[in-house]
Amino acid sequence: MSAVADAALRAVGTRFRLHGRGADGLDCVGLVAVALRAGGYAGAVPTGYCLRGGDWGVLDRVLVRVGTAAPGDVLLMAVGPGQGHLGIRTAAGFVHADAALRRVVERPGLPPWPLIGVWRMEV
Repeated sequence: MSAVADAALRAVGTRFRLHGRGADGLDCVGLVAVALRAGGYAGAVPTGYCLRGGDWGVLDRVLVRVGTAAPGDVLLMAVGPGQGHLGIRTAAGFVHADAALRRVVERPGLPPWPLIGVWRMEV
């Protein structure tokens, strides 16, 4: 499995915290940032964003869009009107910061929400 997916799996159980970036709490952006950093990403991470809207085009500027998800890829899902949500693909499913469950979880299989796109970190 990839270093990115491994890092996401290590975050399972971390509490949910909006704009969280570490062991004291993560949101979906924080989870992806922690996972990508484990894979070697050293760029900036968005801050100060709202739950709805946002500049999801940043993914195209820092990652490579791919057609089919593999472990370690970043998933962007449409969870509500104008609301995107990020996760990391794993061998068994995907890891995401679940605001309703108040923690980072791994869900089996494919996401239940429409998939907007998939991105991979260049090696």
